[in-house]
Amino acid sequence: MTVLAIADHRRGSLRDVSYELVSAGRQLADATGGDLHVAVISGNVEEFGEKLNLTGVDTVHTVENGEEFNHDVYAGAVEALYDEVDPTVLLMPNSVNGLDYAPAVANALDLPLVSDAVDFSYDGGLTAIREMYGSKVETTIEVDAERVAVTIRGGEWPAVADTGDAEISAFDYSPDGDLGSRVLGFEEVAGGDVDITDADVLVSVGRGIEEEENLELVEELADALGATLSSSRPIVDAGWLPPNRQVGQSGKVVTPDIYLAVGISGAVQHVAGMKGADTIIAINTDPNAPIFDIADYGIVGDLFEVVPELIEQFE
Repeated sequence: MTVLAIADHRRGSLRDVSYELVSAGRQLADATGGDLHVAVISGNVEEFGEKLNLTGVDTVHTVENGEEFNHDVYAGAVEALYDEVDPTVLLMPNSVNGLDYAPAVANALDLPLVSDAVDFSYDGGLTAIREMYGSKVETTIEVDAERVAVTIRGGEWPAVADTGDAEISAFDYSPDGDLGSRVLGFEEVAGGDVDITDADVLVSVGRGIEEEENLELVEELADALGATLSSSRPIVDAGWLPPNRQVGQSGKVVTPDIYLAVGISGAVQHVAGMKGADTIIAINTDPNAPIFDIADYGIVGDLFEVVPELIEQFE
């Protein structure tokens, strides 16, 4: 099997899912002892190509054309790369950009498309795992086709970081005719004071905090830990924290070294956004709270008693 994975970048930086695509692609290629090709399209492809020279990657293809994402460039370049590499599986990110071009590419190449995969295996054919109904149901899809396109959910595979010895090859591609759209610039959404996806330690607060004025207590804990404050959706819906602090299916997917959940029950929508954390610690009064099912460490207790003790210890 040959796997072709398409990296994702924005505003001059490779996104985390690019490194996760390498892990996912290697998982498939290893099933048959095949090769993994990774492609990066547009942007500083020379720099990106070096960063994507990772363990397990056989070839990195760089396509120099523009700086930011463009549908016509990506769709055409991926189709051209597909013809060149002839992969069994075409892997793309289930990101804003990936969801833009992946369906068009799959349609043009006459490939079945499995979107938002959280795991898969290969034994003569692809079997993919997807989550449905707000991640309440896990489904298994057996793809009855020799070749397939797949988009993967970010945060489900570990990011590969070790440098490899891949061949870095420039791929010449220019779209025919005028581009249908262009990126003219970026506008920051309100409340963009921090990016919780970059944090190594997150202290996340849920509805168990009860009142907005009690946020100060959790903020003190975050300060004592040198952590970033995040939250579950009810806190954002109440207007107590801005949307950029929300973790979960309708918020951001985070993969910190430590995730400390304070007063969060662990609804599936929230868990979908943080289950990739290296270490999960939960504080909740309910011993049957779902958050304890995935926590590495748990404290069954009143956060208004536990948090001040933690602050004292860390200070």
